[in-house]
Amino acid sequence: MKTALILNGPNLNLLGTREPAVYGIQTLADVQALCQTACAAQGFVLDFRQSNSEGTLVDWIHEAGRLQAAGQLAGVVLNAGAYTHTSVALHDAIKGTGISLIELHISNVHAREAFRHHSFISPAAKAVMAGFGVQGYALAIAGLAGLQ
Repeated sequence: MKTALILNGPNLNLLGTREPAVYGIQTLADVQALCQTACAAQGFVLDFRQSNSEGTLVDWIHEAGRLQAAGQLAGVVLNAGAYTHTSVALHDAIKGTGISLIELHISNVHAREAFRHHSFISPAAKAVMAGFGVQGYALAIAGLAGLQ
């Protein structure tokens, strides 16, 4: 059984209290439960992580590359938060490992501030999902299954 790695970047630990009009009222624990259900439906094992540190996210992507090369990983769903718009390091890690990665955003970043319209992640991602709220995680997990 392959693993789906769900990575969450900076400030996603504040879900449920941070700008609920933009991100909703569900907590990160609620999102993890939703992902557990979605992974079970697709026959995946869930590995769910969050870090406010860019370097930690890069390390996890490197780990994902090794796991995917070994046939143990279905792919990665990455909500990089603000690092989407600033991190060449994450872009390079994704490209360097060759992992199957879906970029995810809870909000529609293109309907928000102009600085959120550019993503360093998108050119390295297999697909991009934005604007479906936390339900986007379940849709992205289904998308990973479709990439198998």
